Amino acid sequence: MASRGLMRLAERRLKPFGASAGQLPVFYLLRDGGAMSQRDLARLARIEQPSMAQTLARMERDGLVRRVPDPKDGRSSLVSLTRKALAKMPALREALHAGRAELVEGFSEAEVATLCDLLQRLNRNLERGVTSEIAE
Repeated sequence: MASRGLMRLAERRLKPFGASAGQLPVFYLLRDGGAMSQRDLARLARIEQPSMAQTLARMERDGLVRRVPDPKDGRSSLVSLTRKALAKMPALREALHAGRAELVEGFSEAEVATLCDLLQRLNRNLERGVTSEIAE
């Protein structure tokens, strides 16, 4: 329930800027103006290739990413954020920070720190579980 609520909040916060929660990993991974292959983006975002392909296609349609041929691999392309997307970054960050304030309203600073620590530990445990399942 918390996960769905977080996604709804993120969608509501990002929609006015022409972005969606599903695009956040791409914005985050390419935030420094660099470029990556679709394969690397999918791997680092921990999502399936078809989902990443759909996300990138929508972002390309909306003028948020561009693809250029990879000089090291003629079969692949490198994806980077456009100037339009980079210009949106401060507003996206601000919208998400405002949403974070809503999420932790009524929590003490110590409780927020504990919650973050617990979620990070949970993510590490989940990652180990996913990694061990793939190895099997």
